[in-house]
Amino acid sequence: MKHTAVFRFTADDARALYLSVCQEMGDVGDRSSARVRLAGDDTLVLEVTASDIPALRAALNTWLRLITIAVEMREIAAPALRT
Repeated sequence: MKHTAVFRFTADDARALYLSVCQEMGDVGDRSSARVRLAGDDTLVLEVTASDIPALRAALNTWLRLITIAVEMREIAAPALRT
């Protein structure tokens, strides 16, 4: 049985977030995979699928952390990009 979780993140810079994390897409481990995509101009969609709940939890921890770090780095870099 496959288990799937889907998260949607709305952000003005969804494309930049996508470009930051898309290189990590694919197999997270032997038992899970992840896919990120854009839905419109302002929404990043994360879909994680796994063969069991512990693998889903582990993959979600990884991907949610990657997205959080991408958001934090954009917040740090954004003032520098405006000058």
